[in-house]
Amino acid sequence: MATTADRPLGDLADAEVFEDVLYRVSYKLDGTPAAGDTYKLDGTPAAGDTYKRRRALNTALEHAVLVGELPENPLQRARRKHVGATDVVDRRVLVNAVQARQLLMSVSCVGSWDRCRGRRLVAFCAVLYYAALRPAEAVGMRWSDCHLPTTGWGTLTLRETRPVSGKRWTDSGERHDRRGLKSREATTDRPVPIPPVLVEILQIHLKEFGTAKEGRVFGNERGGLVGSSTYWRVWEEAREYALAPERAESPLAGRPYDLRHACITRWLNAGVPIAEVARRVGNSPEVIHRRYHGCIDGHEEVANAKIAKFMEEEGDSI
Repeated sequence: MATTADRPLGDLADAEVFEDVLYRVSYKLDGTPAAGDTYKLDGTPAAGDTYKRRRALNTALEHAVLVGELPENPLQRARRKHVGATDVVDRRVLVNAVQARQLLMSVSCVGSWDRCRGRRLVAFCAVLYYAALRPAEAVGMRWSDCHLPTTGWGTLTLRETRPVSGKRWTDSGERHDRRGLKSREATTDRPVPIPPVLVEILQIHLKEFGTAKEGRVFGNERGGLVGSSTYWRVWEEAREYALAPERAESPLAGRPYDLRHACITRWLNAGVPIAEVARRVGNSPEVIHRRYHGCIDGHEEVANAKIAKFMEEEGDSI
């Protein structure tokens, strides 16, 4: 029986609402992860808790379509979206090293010096550019997740993500949900090696601002979670400072997330194998290849040189 606290069934047609439903299907009522989907060797699904729940959800959704409560089964739509995704990264959003440094410097200039509005977010933006973190991963990062040696490379071991869901839709009543890493089991972490320049930036940040509540590396002026609206506003102002007017009106680094795209592209152009890039950023190699294949410089020239060398060895020359 429906109550006044229940959401209308028709809300499931909203993609964001349904994505949240799919996320919650993978957890038990006590907040612990349900057993993940498992598969037999012949490809047929086994009896994982999450699979059984999705199967029951699919049955209920099919009935809702049959009785006219929903125009289509959103679970089927989600599958089609996953299979046919064409979210290729636009090269126009990618910054080079000089532009990235200018943007980070401009972030520090946003707001008054005493309130530190921009300076608190320099390291936040830096982990997106130098370690390819997602913003929600940076929000949830803790001091205990950081290995910052005095010399050489360090490591960030990511364990959770804090996306904005709204107070009404989180178990804690906070605006930021508490989740495991994207596309991974809830208890799985992801170590990311970081270069000395980022190690130094984080050391300076922690020395100046300390840690926020729960030992988090980044926090607002009250020690709370950094809101998406906060870093978005700072980023928009920083772009105005750092970029020429025609650049500021272009898609170049239009979102903080574009710093992650720039980092991934740098690694690929440096020759890091796709599988290793995928491991560091928390995607599959297939996703990395699909999304960034148009951002890799010089691959045609390298391929042509290999073909020309082979043709020469075969004696196939003019």
